[in-house]
Amino acid sequence: MQTVETDVPFRVLVVDDEPSIGLLLKEFLSYKGYEVFFARDRTQAERYVLRARPHFVLLDIRLHEDNGLDILPKLIQIDPKINVIMISSVTEKEIGREALRRGAVDYLTKPIDFDYLQVSLQNKLTAMLETSWE
Repeated sequence: MQTVETDVPFRVLVVDDEPSIGLLLKEFLSYKGYEVFFARDRTQAERYVLRARPHFVLLDIRLHEDNGLDILPKLIQIDPKINVIMISSVTEKEIGREALRRGAVDYLTKPIDFDYLQVSLQNKLTAMLETSWE
């Protein structure tokens, strides 16, 4: 697989209320060269999107006090260029379709297939870089 090479690390925000998932994703993404931030709820997620301007958000659908599907449009409103990938422990096609309708660029189920995640991120990065050159 070809990877996107840049001098600046791409930023990823992981939004999940399970610290173990966040740590696992942070380790994987850091190893792959991404700068990673972690938020546990809507307020932290919005703060990171405003301040850190991540290129990607990995957003869990089921958070303790929030629903990722409700948070998704707000994050896109804050930064319309952001790429949000929804994550769910529930495999329901309708939830995935709804996430895409609301602006997500992909939908993953837990346990996370890290090979697929890497391919998805690389595809989105390639598209981002191609658009910035036009």
